[in-house]
Amino acid sequence: MGAISEFLASVPRRADGKRNWPAELKARIVAETLIEGETVKAVAQRYELIPSTVSDWRRMARQGKLVLPNLDGMDFVPVEIETAVPVAQPLPATSSNPIDVIKGPVTVRLDAETPATRIAEIARALAP
Repeated sequence: MGAISEFLASVPRRADGKRNWPAELKARIVAETLIEGETVKAVAQRYELIPSTVSDWRRMARQGKLVLPNLDGMDFVPVEIETAVPVAQPLPATSSNPIDVIKGPVTVRLDAETPATRIAEIARALAP
């Protein structure tokens, strides 16, 4: 434990007296929690930290904000990559020009996608 105490004495301190942990050191401490048989609590005690601080650093590592060194005995879980789900392509734009069927004073405005059979039915209905 004496080596750790000497090591901790070399960690720079901020103006408020708290230790200013460099990212590389945070990453090493997090990596130690991944060694088989280690716990967050035990590693935190070794470095005179509270476990929630180490847990915060572990979250940072999961988010990619800390790059962990490779320590002997570290355990990693296998990564499974999901296949990408195809994204639905938008339907092609259709003509927005309406079709007008005009008979005297009556105008029937139809959508451009109205089937021809329906247009013919409407035209017959308007015939005298």
